[in-house]
Amino acid sequence: MFLYCTLVLLDISVKWTVQETIPPKYFHYDPTSSRPLMCDQCPPGTYVKEHCTASSKTECAPCPDESYADDWNSNNECQYCNTVCKELQYEKVECSSSENRVCECIEGRYLELEFCLKHTACPPGFGVIQQGTPESDTVCERCPEGYFSNETSPKAACRKHTNCSALDLKMVRKGDATRDNVCQGERSGKLDQQCEIDVTLCEEAFFRFAVPTKLKSNQLDMLRNSLPGVKVNEDAIEKIKEKHSPQEQTFQLLKLWKQQNKDSKNIIRGIDLCENSILKHLSHLNITSEQLNILMENLPGKKVGREEIEHILRMCKSTDQILKLLSLWRNKNRDQDTTKGLTYGLKHLKTYHFPKTTIQGLRKVIKFLHSLTMYKLYQKLYTEMLGNQMQLVKVRRG
Repeated sequence: MFLYCTLVLLDISVKWTVQETIPPKYFHYDPTSSRPLMCDQCPPGTYVKEHCTASSKTECAPCPDESYADDWNSNNECQYCNTVCKELQYEKVECSSSENRVCECIEGRYLELEFCLKHTACPPGFGVIQQGTPESDTVCERCPEGYFSNETSPKAACRKHTNCSALDLKMVRKGDATRDNVCQGERSGKLDQQCEIDVTLCEEAFFRFAVPTKLKSNQLDMLRNSLPGVKVNEDAIEKIKEKHSPQEQTFQLLKLWKQQNKDSKNIIRGIDLCENSILKHLSHLNITSEQLNILMENLPGKKVGREEIEHILRMCKSTDQILKLLSLWRNKNRDQDTTKGLTYGLKHLKTYHFPKTTIQGLRKVIKFLHSLTMYKLYQKLYTEMLGNQMQLVKVRRG
């Protein structure tokens, strides 16, 4: 029985192989005898140069440039590559001997009656249930009970309302299809705590500015003793020296000093001038949740996960979201320079058709932090904070 089944399978396999290698036929009359003949067709990428005769097989020739044959055929010539890419299309597949040119709408558009139309952006209260493709438009659906969308986006889905009770908070305003629940209660400060940033962009720029150009052996101890407020203990100083390079030690000390003095208001007097300017720059950008995901994905080093991003989007105000995410990225990457990481990420956003105004806005933030005006402010803050006990760093351009 086993032998019989094996022979049957072998027979089927041989038939399939033979069928694949035997070309299809077509009728043709011999020009000499006028007898009907069954000639072999020519394979894709070729055409019939000479029909078969009683004594010779079909002669095939390759398709010339800008022409093709996409199947077995008995044609006397190949078809012309007649597809022409129109406005807002790109050539997805080039014309070849076996295939016509294939055009496709650029990212963010779809083909409708020979025009590449922009994908529909779902309005607030509606979320994307099927993202648009080059052939089809976005499909939007009203956010169901318990979900919301507060943005206009061709990619963002509805997000779940914040569960206030899970955060030990009470709901003071119930959300709807366009806004999230608002939570408060005995632990109403919890939301603010979760959006709190250990070192802001302005503070980071100031701390990095404070790194002297020439490091002395006792530089860190001198700085520790000169800082106002609660002093960083000597054990912490030793750990900083062990774990970090000399250029990073000053930043780590100032970061730790700031954390230990977080309850002291205006520990760095005047830095709020910088903070307000940054918030003003960012508030004009209107960055969507999808754009934040793309931006964070393009930063170097360890990535901030999508779940972490979604959590911050739910917990933080729109103006705080990008600042909190950048702070989280810095912490994940052992306090790498945030502005350098952001500069790197912005270079890669053009491939995503990221809005130019958003890229330009973020570049303005980086330029502002390293401007001569800000360096003069940092120097003023540094002088007021330490008095004349430490040697001033020179004002320098970034």
